[in-house]
Amino acid sequence: MDTSSSGGGKKHQGTKSKKLSTRVDMTPMVDLGFLLITFFMLTTTMAKPKTMDLIMPKDTEKEEEQNKVKESTALTILLGKKDQVYYYEGLAQDPNASSNPDFFKATTFANTGGIRDIIIKKRDEVAQLRNAKGQPEDVVVIIKADDGATYANFVDLLDEMAINRIQRYATVDITDQDRQWIKSTETANGIQ
Repeated sequence: MDTSSSGGGKKHQGTKSKKLSTRVDMTPMVDLGFLLITFFMLTTTMAKPKTMDLIMPKDTEKEEEQNKVKESTALTILLGKKDQVYYYEGLAQDPNASSNPDFFKATTFANTGGIRDIIIKKRDEVAQLRNAKGQPEDVVVIIKADDGATYANFVDLLDEMAINRIQRYATVDITDQDRQWIKSTETANGIQ
């Protein structure tokens, strides 16, 4: 049966529509992918945290394996409460060694006359000793923090070590004698 309206009696079969292939051009997607990869690689390398490298000695109980510090090259810095900084030259391991009243001194983090100037002075003194004796010696700074010291002051002191190119420094637990000196100095200066 022919339902077409064409008149000539010819049989018309239904026309088939051509199926076109849908081609998606992926070139812009590849370009976008490479741009995103490049962007994230650059931003992750820029977002690295800035840290200070610390070389810590190994813990040991044996006396002969511990690092020894000469009294003449040591500078001991103590951090107290309310941004106070105290220092003395040497190690002062003997409580009776400080017969001099000017042995234990107080200073601040000020740019002039502060702890930076003390470190520079000690570094220069040790350099003169090194040149006179011909020995490879360097300043050793021993850092002790009291219970009232702040983390910011400790970081500021580590920054001073980096600024003044002090390569040998150590953080040590504060002794009872050091606490006593800090307390007597704070009492004399009216710091509560």
